[in-house]
Amino acid sequence: MTTPTALAEWHRLVRERDAAGLPALLDDDAVFHSPVVHTPQRGRALAAAYLGAAFQVFFVDSFRYVRETVAADHAVLEFAVTLDGIEVNGVDIVSWNAAGRITEFKVMIRPLKAIQLIHQKMAAMLQARQGGAG
Repeated sequence: MTTPTALAEWHRLVRERDAAGLPALLDDDAVFHSPVVHTPQRGRALAAAYLGAAFQVFFVDSFRYVRETVAADHAVLEFAVTLDGIEVNGVDIVSWNAAGRITEFKVMIRPLKAIQLIHQKMAAMLQARQGGAG
């Protein structure tokens, strides 16, 4: 089975830490589900903002995908990363359309200590991005 275009492009962006490539990969109506924000973030701009912040927080030298399950229009990517001495485990659930654009991206994380750390880091990153835009 060949890797779907959207998934191959996602892996390239992660490998190259190329957050600037996110808007082209995301569908106009993309939805991002954060592990720490209770409402879905709808639309390309919001999804790109959250994923862009995640690039800064998650994609450090210790980040790695450890397992991948791929279907025709979605994949579950299990990851592990060490942040501030905390072992973070989680999954990215990624769905895409026939045009090869991501339509939905959901992140789930464990343990609780990791969720609390991610909440703190993501909030700081998003706040810094908003402050820089204004």
